Amino acid sequence: MKPFERVVAEHGATVLRVCRAVLGPVDADDAWSETFLSALTAYPRLDEGANVEAWLVTIAHRKAIDVTRRRARAPIAVPDVADLLHEPSRDGIPGRRIDQGDDDLWRALAALPPKQRQAVAYHHVAGLPYQEVASILGGSAEAARRAASDGMATLRRTYPAARSSSPAPSPARTSKGSAS
Repeated sequence: MKPFERVVAEHGATVLRVCRAVLGPVDADDAWSETFLSALTAYPRLDEGANVEAWLVTIAHRKAIDVTRRRARAPIAVPDVADLLHEPSRDGIPGRRIDQGDDDLWRALAALPPKQRQAVAYHHVAGLPYQEVASILGGSAEAARRAASDGMATLRRTYPAARSSSPAPSPARTSKGSAS
């Protein structure tokens, strides 16, 4: 089995992108950390032939649900200057932000229904096949495909950059080949 440090290096950016797509940029760093803390304790028991990336995305999915539940129970905070100083990561490395041009994307993703947002994140960001997305979300591969398709159609209509430029291939899909 690979050392866990190598697993984090190989899959950390994908897990963070998934956390961001599902939760938004503010809560993503915490979900990323919680995902890898949980994975660290369970990693020694993981089957040798397991799909580590899908396993990590499943853990991230559960952590995102936990964050969503905590958010629903949390009191509404009054903005404070200290809150404004923290800027979430946008480049795949927790705690570091390199650009500010994608706020429209986070708003467009946040406006999607949860199942569509998750299907888009797990398939188009993490590059998981629809069967794996279905096992994470529950339901059939066809339902996962439909949710991702509907989510992408909505993003194309609502995200300004998608209207003004041609679609670029997803990094997850170009590095892994076909993800369907």
